[in-house]
Amino acid sequence: QVQLVESGGGLVQAGGSLRLSCAASGRTFSVYGMGWFRQAPGKEREFVARIRWSSAITYTYYADSVKGRFTISRDKAKNTVYLQMNSLKFEDTAVYYCAASTTLPTATRVDENDYWGQGTQVTVSS
Repeated sequence: QVQLVESGGGLVQAGGSLRLSCAASGRTFSVYGMGWFRQAPGKEREFVARIRWSSAITYTYYADSVKGRFTISRDKAKNTVYLQMNSLKFEDTAVYYCAASTTLPTATRVDENDYWGQGTQVTVSS
């Protein structure tokens, strides 16, 4: 079992920044990749960013909508994944979920992830 707990969400003005954290516990050694998804009202949950977890080599992948603005990183010693969000837009408003895959290091689809956090609300005002 893997447990994921997100934090860091909140209200921010357009152009501002937030950093989300995802603390992982349990059988993290079984995780290949971790990442972030988001779901806005009336929309499907969508991929945001992904990072390789099990390897010492860092690999990241981003949705086109956040490239150049968001940065995903990891701290293996703390079992934590971060999402630094800069230049936030109103369109970034959503509940952000941390996700982990035990089968794929590059899981960008919802159904490719096995574990999910509870989500943290990010609201960007215009």
